Order: sequence, then C-alpha cells, then structure tokens
Amino acid sequence: MLSLFLRQFALALPLFLLVALGFGLVRFAGWNRQVSDGMSTFVFSVALPALLFRLMSDFSHLPPVDARLLLAFFGACLLTFLLGHALGGRLFRLDATGRAILGLATVFSNNVLLGIPLARATLGNAAIPAVALVLVFNALTLWTLLSVAIEWSKHGSFDLRGLRNTAMAVLRNPLVMAIVLGAGFGLTGWTLPGLLDQTMRQIAEPAGALSLIVLGMGLAEHDIRSGWRQSLVICALKLCVQPLAVWAIAALIHLPPMETRVVVLLGSLPTGANVYLMAQQYQRMQGTVAASMVLATLISALTTPMFLVLLSAVYGPLPG
Repeated sequence: MLSLFLRQFALALPLFLLVALGFGLVRFAGWNRQVSDGMSTFVFSVALPALLFRLMSDFSHLPPVDARLLLAFFGACLLTFLLGHALGGRLFRLDATGRAILGLATVFSNNVLLGIPLARATLGNAAIPAVALVLVFNALTLWTLLSVAIEWSKHGSFDLRGLRNTAMAVLRNPLVMAIVLGAGFGLTGWTLPGLLDQTMRQIAEPAGALSLIVLGMGLAEHDIRSGWRQSLVICALKLCVQPLAVWAIAALIHLPPMETRVVVLLGSLPTGANVYLMAQQYQRMQGTVAASMVLATLISALTTPMFLVLLSAVYGPLPG
C-alpha cells in the first residue's frame, strides 16, 4: 500500500510543483497581476480548448462513457452542499448567502486547472471523455444550486431569468464549446487536416503545465489567514466527505471502474476559483473562500493520491 501511494504521489508531485512555481513567480519573483491575467486568458480561451477539442475529436475511438457518473458526482455534490450549508448555520451562524457560499466551496472542484492535467497524468487519455462530461454540466449545475439556495432563502422562489442567463454563459464558455464541437467532429469520423492538427497539437501540448502555473499564480494573490476555522471545515468536507460520498453513490449504482475513478478523483480535488468569483459577486466569505482554495490545494497533494491508491486497491491497476 505504501509503495502504491508513493507511486501515485510521484505521478502527482510534478503537477503540484508547477502550482508552487506559479505561486513563487508572483509571491517572490514579483510577477504582476497583468502577467497572471494574460496567461489565464490564454489558458482558458486558447490552450485548454485546443487540448479538449483534439482529445474529444477522437471521440469515436475512445471507450464509451456511462452517463450515470453524473448521478454519482452531482448527487454527492448535493449531499455535501446540504451538509456544508447546515454546518455554516449551526457552527458559524452565517446568513443565507454565507451558508450557500460555504456549502458551494465544499463541492466546487478545480476540475479545469487541476483536474484535466491530473486525470491525464494518473488515469490516461481514456479518462478524458468522463472528465469532459462532468465539465459540461459542472458550472451550470453548481451555479444554479447556489442561486436557488440564496434566492429561495430570501424570497421563497428563484429567478428563471438568472437560470437562463447562467445556461447561456455556460454554453458560451470556450471549454464547453471545445468539448461539444470536438465530440461532434469526432462522431463524424473525419480527421483534422495535417497542418491544422499539428498546429493545434503545438498549442495544446503546454496546456496542462500552463494551467497549473496559472493556478499557482492565482493562489498567490490570496491571504490564507482569513476565516481559518471555516476554511478547515470546508477542507474537511471538500477533500474527505465529498469524494467518499461520490464513491458511495458510484458503488451503489454499480458505476464502471474507470468512471468511478474519474468522479472520485474530481471529487477529491480542492475548491475551484469560481467559488471565489461567486463570493465576490455576493460580497460574502471572500477571505474564507480564498484561504480554503490555498489550504485545500496544499492538503490535496497528499489526499488525492491517497484516494487513487484506495481506488487501485479496490479496482486493481489501470489496464495497460
């Protein structure tokens, strides 16, 4: 078991070192916010979409995905969110908005900047269709969950216009567009022209490393000393309770091993930056969420490999 953990840790460690590099470039080398914002825009709008399009354009040759993984992942998200929401009120006496944001911080994983490169490194390209399926529904589902929780607590109802606007924003997201267009292209059986394929390959190859450096640069902009007690609760729920809940539901519905590995891996990841944007929008819990992002990323360098070890112990080593 120890040797398996060390192997998984060795696979994940270079990725977390890239996060540390990005953190150091901002915190100690003096790289400014403009550099970080420019790199982030390139990663989200060009590099990662190119990577996802190329991977999904081979969709017809990849193993089929059991769509029940959405039930396992988002079912666990709902259960963990409700637990975090309740603890926010019981332990910290937060208002409705604060409870909703704390709950969301326990379930919104960093599936893009950390999930994609980590899944490729530890599970291989065969995991990408399952990751992509979660990505397509992730922002829409969890943004809606937050909006409904806040608006219902205030008014006993929720705004359908806000839901429609959220859906349109998700559909215009470059990552979602790349996944949908790439899968559609792949289903045609066509192949990209050689020149275009090589160009996209050159753009896509550094996407994983750049995304992790950008993640580290973003983390360097936050102070981890704010709301540390609430941050510890968020980390415990996010890094332990959520992946265990995902795994329990996956086992209950007999989800295949690869899909189970993917959703547990994604569930074990630290809180994503979108939660901080939500906290900013509602002007609640910004410091706590920022601290949780940094702290959970550090802790997940140990906990995520441990979940991969447990998955291998149950389902055996990956084929090939």
